[in-house]
Amino acid sequence: MDSPDSFTVDELQRDLMTLMTDGIVGRMSAFSGEWAEAMREDMMTAFWSAIQRQGGTVGRGPRRWYVEIHPEEFAGFVELVTHPWVMAMCENTLGKDYQIVEIGFDIPFQGAKFQPWHRDFPSPPETYVDRRITSLAFNLTGVDVTDDMGPFEIALGTQYADGREWMHEMFPAKEIWPSFQNKAVRKFPKRGDISCRSALTVHRGTAHASPVARPVMVLGVDAPGAGHAELHDMMVTQDFSDRLPVSVKKHLVCRVVDKLVPVTQKHDIEGLVMGADPA
Repeated sequence: MDSPDSFTVDELQRDLMTLMTDGIVGRMSAFSGEWAEAMREDMMTAFWSAIQRQGGTVGRGPRRWYVEIHPEEFAGFVELVTHPWVMAMCENTLGKDYQIVEIGFDIPFQGAKFQPWHRDFPSPPETYVDRRITSLAFNLTGVDVTDDMGPFEIALGTQYADGREWMHEMFPAKEIWPSFQNKAVRKFPKRGDISCRSALTVHRGTAHASPVARPVMVLGVDAPGAGHAELHDMMVTQDFSDRLPVSVKKHLVCRVVDKLVPVTQKHDIEGLVMGADPA
């Protein structure tokens, strides 16, 4: 990255308030276009490797997959997790002892369908009772998103919904989908942009008609005790670990190994395997 993104205290407070209110906030041009293009290449390389092995990918609907990777398989990992805005959003939302628990990417291809409205995991009482966000997902697009690329759609302000009566506590009944559609906005980020959201804000991928794939990097971060690290199995080699800045190492939840073992995907969201008709 050519130079670190800078922001004022007032801008940070505005972004934190937007996150708390809407469940998502974005920062434009946080990274250079060149950096984002290198990220896209890393995602595509990892996808074509993962799709060829048993358990290397997990379906998130027709023509749509999720691939978890190890930090050193993404050349920009350290730049991402040490970006001043990323660190500030994590620390101010999740606390100084926040935990980096996931790095991976979603990738829809031409023919991907609407996903059902969903959240990424059940809501804890800390969120639906106390209105405290205990996990964050940062997303970075590998392409400039256009309307035919199945843009991400998110129902603003739904991160605090209880959801205990939903299927698997993650999938609201189709009868109430219009209530989410009424709050929905579609996102059209460009390469270099980054968004930060609560994984509990109800969202979905939309139908993808473009011949251009739309890979999206996902960085998952928890407050201590949120418990999502067990859904993942990040590893780093000793050499990579030795080269990590202390500011990264103290937050990274992973195993140190002699040799990386390809990830067998664990975070299988059953309700996303089939596509859905749009509400």
